[in-house]
Amino acid sequence: MDKIRLGIIGIGNMGSGHAGSVVKGYCPDFTLAAVADINPDRLAWAKDALPETELFDDAEKMLDSGLIDACMICVPHYDHPKYAIECMKRGIHVMCEKPAGVYTLQVREMNEEAKKHPDVVFGMMFNQRTNCIYRKMRELVKSGVYGEIRRTNWIITDWYRPQAYYDSGNWRATWSGEGGGVLLNQCPHQLDLWQWICGMPVKIRSYLHFGKWHDIEVEDDVTTYAEYANGATGVFITTTGDAHGTNRFEIQLDKAKIVAEHGKLFVLEYEMSEPEFSRTNKVPFGNVKATPVEIVLDGRNEQHVGVVNAWGGAILRGTPLVAEGTEGINGLMLSNAMHLSSFLNKEVELPFDEQLYKDELMKRVATSRRKEGAAAVFADTSDTFNGNK
Repeated sequence: MDKIRLGIIGIGNMGSGHAGSVVKGYCPDFTLAAVADINPDRLAWAKDALPETELFDDAEKMLDSGLIDACMICVPHYDHPKYAIECMKRGIHVMCEKPAGVYTLQVREMNEEAKKHPDVVFGMMFNQRTNCIYRKMRELVKSGVYGEIRRTNWIITDWYRPQAYYDSGNWRATWSGEGGGVLLNQCPHQLDLWQWICGMPVKIRSYLHFGKWHDIEVEDDVTTYAEYANGATGVFITTTGDAHGTNRFEIQLDKAKIVAEHGKLFVLEYEMSEPEFSRTNKVPFGNVKATPVEIVLDGRNEQHVGVVNAWGGAILRGTPLVAEGTEGINGLMLSNAMHLSSFLNKEVELPFDEQLYKDELMKRVATSRRKEGAAAVFADTSDTFNGNK
């Protein structure tokens, strides 16, 4: 094919943003063939904004129409695996918005279905992986040039949301509507990057506060301690309650300290590895000499458009995706483990009991403020196209 005929399920903030990128020509491998939404207001918007696009009020009708070759899933979290699976069964290529789902059991089902359809190109919208800072951090860590990771710290508290944000939709910040709070809504990108760059921890101890800063039922303040197989430790701190927060990601290695902050990457390179210095140094208050190193970045940060264009390349030319769809389970596993640790008030080992997590989650869903369930709103209007929900 010369052009991939694209369908979008859910044309809220994210779906309409992706639609705009395609119709404006930013994604040259695609043509926007159809969109689906159960919200009449969104379809009315699409009728005016996307006059050459077929409109559907039922997603599966669009999938069965024969009009599309590929589909982007931009609906609320609970329904991501459901529609990804429906696409796969029809041989339709899939790009799923993050998070991959709400709990890992449903994502495992999606990943198992993906194995049955090797010709379906399945991607996850982890657009922060296109950021040159995080790509370079990963390259430096994975190269081994600075030795092993000793400590990771990410304080990501610049997600401030006032109460009016949560009052803008009855599905917001509810167990039945979103399946969680800041971890499921704001932090999926950071949780993905944390494991993509540093690897998965083996233990999690998390302290979550539910409705600490807002009148909501889910978490809005998180402090997590992690342990890795090599003995390294990590801390992940996030909240929507800090009016002027911080975004600082620091990785301490044997031979360097790497810091991402204020849109820049800093590396402090040690003269020798810390273990060697500690073993050979004879000065009681000595410290290993260190030199700031200028890191050359390629400057590319293509975000959503970059992910979509890589997906198009994978479909038409077999080039790599930014993120394989099956990788979406990793960051979700971290957030599920954090929730479970807090629910049970104890340390959780990874892999954890995923059925237990689902059972604990469903207890909270059963008493959620939003009784009508996760599927009542089709379009995911919780997000904005710059990547922050």
